[in-house]
Amino acid sequence: MKNKWLKMIIAVAAILSVLGATLVLAEPGDTDDPVVTKSYIVDVVVPQLKAYVEQKMSGGTSDSYSEKFSVVNVDAGQTVIFDAGAEFILRKGNGVVIGTEKGGIADTTYGYDLPDGTELPSNHMLIVPVNDGRGFTASNDVIVMIKGGYSYR
Repeated sequence: MKNKWLKMIIAVAAILSVLGATLVLAEPGDTDDPVVTKSYIVDVVVPQLKAYVEQKMSGGTSDSYSEKFSVVNVDAGQTVIFDAGAEFILRKGNGVVIGTEKGGIADTTYGYDLPDGTELPSNHMLIVPVNDGRGFTASNDVIVMIKGGYSYR
């Protein structure tokens, strides 16, 4: 009878030590401890999901996308085409608006539409309303701040 109790105690101790080691040695969030924290959801998953949905809703043609304004250098003669909802500010240089038959680019600083062929104003908040090929062609080397989806041609 003593042997049976001794074997049971050893088996229970072995099981407890394996479980304890697993709990102590497991990295939080890995496959052994798949706990997901609220901060991970808010800081990582939601921004990635939001960017994915916005890109898919705008046609998904972006070569680049930014949740915050990114400073982008555009060479003379290069064309930048924006996705729907993209915002940009011309900081240096000159560019000409590429509009469509539906309209141009919204200048929210002055509150009017910039039609095709119009010179881009510096330091104005400009928004592209739809994903139909609107953008600008750089007349010389340009520095522009862009938030949203865009591609180069």
